[in-house]
Amino acid sequence: MKMSSRRSVILPLALLGVAGIVLSGCAETAGGGGNGSSDLSGKTVNIAGGITGGEADALNKTFDQFTKDTGIKVVYTGDKSFEGNIVTKVNGGSAPDIAIVPQPGLLQTLIGTGQVVKPSQTVSDNVDKYWSADWKSYGSADGTFYAAPMLANVKGYVWYSPADFTKWGVKVPTSWQGLIDLTNTIRSKTGKPPWCAGFFSDAASGWPGTDWVEDLVLRQSGPDVYDQWVAGDVKFTDPQIKKAFDAVGQILLNPDYVNAGFGNVKSINPTAFGDVAAKVADGTCALTHQASFLSANFLEAKTKDGKTPTVAPDGDVYAFVLPSINEGDAPSIEGGGEFVAAFSNEPAVQKVQEYMTTPDFANARVKLGGVISANSGADPTLASSQFLQEAMKLVQDKNTVFRFDASDLMPATVGSGSFWKGMVSWIDGMPTKDVLTAIQAGYQN
Repeated sequence: MKMSSRRSVILPLALLGVAGIVLSGCAETAGGGGNGSSDLSGKTVNIAGGITGGEADALNKTFDQFTKDTGIKVVYTGDKSFEGNIVTKVNGGSAPDIAIVPQPGLLQTLIGTGQVVKPSQTVSDNVDKYWSADWKSYGSADGTFYAAPMLANVKGYVWYSPADFTKWGVKVPTSWQGLIDLTNTIRSKTGKPPWCAGFFSDAASGWPGTDWVEDLVLRQSGPDVYDQWVAGDVKFTDPQIKKAFDAVGQILLNPDYVNAGFGNVKSINPTAFGDVAAKVADGTCALTHQASFLSANFLEAKTKDGKTPTVAPDGDVYAFVLPSINEGDAPSIEGGGEFVAAFSNEPAVQKVQEYMTTPDFANARVKLGGVISANSGADPTLASSQFLQEAMKLVQDKNTVFRFDASDLMPATVGSGSFWKGMVSWIDGMPTKDVLTAIQAGYQN
């Protein structure tokens, strides 16, 4: 999947914080606890996923209060190769009690093994109460619900310098044309390309370009066409998809607009996707399109004064969501998240799965920093930065049009195959018509 797991984020999008949380009522909202769960005391539930490092430590801490309330010990183990290993483990009879799955496509494969256990009614009811129907559909197969959403991330941010915006007398745009106008204004004031971009990501090179196209398909053609595109009913060769490529090309294929700090248009492919943060931080690059996870990259960057940049509306760097086509349109975002799938119907496993659908779980993890949740019952003020608080409110807002990352939903031969490769070829100069034909051919492989 894109960086929601592989790129390690969302939000990032991977940003961070500290502190534990003790919440009253945890046992009740988790489907029963305290004395009512004494028969489960001492039970251990093993969870596996691709979340590693400090984020894995935070996830384990999230269960501290739950363990005190229920006596159930929860052990999460992260695996950097989780996506490549989990299907083999499930088919080989060594599935974990619960898996945290970062891609709906991978989840569908796991469901196809016949080993995923349908969750309890409490889990289903909680998802109905706290998430939109779209989120529930991503955890379902053939109309049957299997896996609840856990955390969320938002893509499609444009990173910039608030101080430079003030110096240039410009504001955050509220429409696509406003973004183009902003680009031209910055170009005229600096005499340099305003945008920087990097598509290099080893075997996954090209994915940052797919995020650009997905954002434009969703904004130009709307969620219905986006869904049809994901399902394969709208082909890459369709005029609506070409229109999105043409819009992205207004920026990425324009030598007057890119590639600040790195070279020309063709320097986009060899530039590592995370390296753009350093150029935004030191003022070399005015604008870059990337998920919220880029916030973590700024921790290793330096401003022109040699300081670590602050991420804030009045700080060294900040971000706004890529604007809608027309001013006043409902916000549209693509993003990602994880899904909680169980491979056991043991009562302790059910209770853990139920807890993970509650606001208590979401609040506990969000307060520990670096992540957000789309659970509408969770408190966005607990997020560890203003940036994450705003992102969390956005994904919780029922007026927000949210769609999962399209390439993560497409067959692997396309989403992480011909689509990624097609973006690289496009930047290298292949005509758009030929690129779209080549990407569509991925469905035949």
